[in-house]
Amino acid sequence: MTSTASTEVRAVEVRTEATPAAESIISLSACDLHQDEHVVLSGVNFEARAGELIYLIGATGSGKSSLLKTLYGELPLSSGSGQVCGVDLGGLKRGKVHELRRRLGIVFQDFELLMDRTVDSNLEFVLKVTGWKDRASKERRKSEVLAQVGLENKGYKKPHELSGGERQRVAIARALLNDPPLILADEPTGNLDPATSAGILDLFDGLARAGRCVLMATHDHAAMQTHPGRIIRCEGGRLVE
Repeated sequence: MTSTASTEVRAVEVRTEATPAAESIISLSACDLHQDEHVVLSGVNFEARAGELIYLIGATGSGKSSLLKTLYGELPLSSGSGQVCGVDLGGLKRGKVHELRRRLGIVFQDFELLMDRTVDSNLEFVLKVTGWKDRASKERRKSEVLAQVGLENKGYKKPHELSGGERQRVAIARALLNDPPLILADEPTGNLDPATSAGILDLFDGLARAGRCVLMATHDHAAMQTHPGRIIRCEGGRLVE
């Protein structure tokens, strides 16, 4: 989005450009986001809908991680109102955070895979802790998500036997297991070379086109040129678009 009048960045209420019929996945209103006793983002108004690819940018320490952590329940929402995937963040008790996380997928920069287990066992672990019981259903779901990320024949391998891009694809497959409407990704291409990063971005773009909401914190400005989406900036303690 360009402006011929001014290059000044203004604090604005961030709203979706998706069609009105698209489902609201994230909704924050008048929120102050805290890290310990410090307010890192204030007056946050933000809505994201199904089918959006959204880039979250900003300098280190500007509040990107705090926003993501608030959305997946790591940091409590102490002021304002918010909901993620139908869960009220303001009333979210510590013991119920797992219920929120079952409704979304999280992808981290450093993968956070269980290194002593195979790819298949990494996926099996998530299915087990999220309540899947039927063995045939679990096997079918593992095959589906591995095929979705192009790793159909890698289930027997351990993470150290895979490339960095393949490990990130496993992390994405893990995030997709419970078919979440929202994917939160924190610097998912930060440790990858450009060619591998392009493949990961293709995956995220495809997920958004298929109807999921994808919110990705990144420093990869080239991604925004090759895979256009909304761009949200953390700057000066505010969220601006």
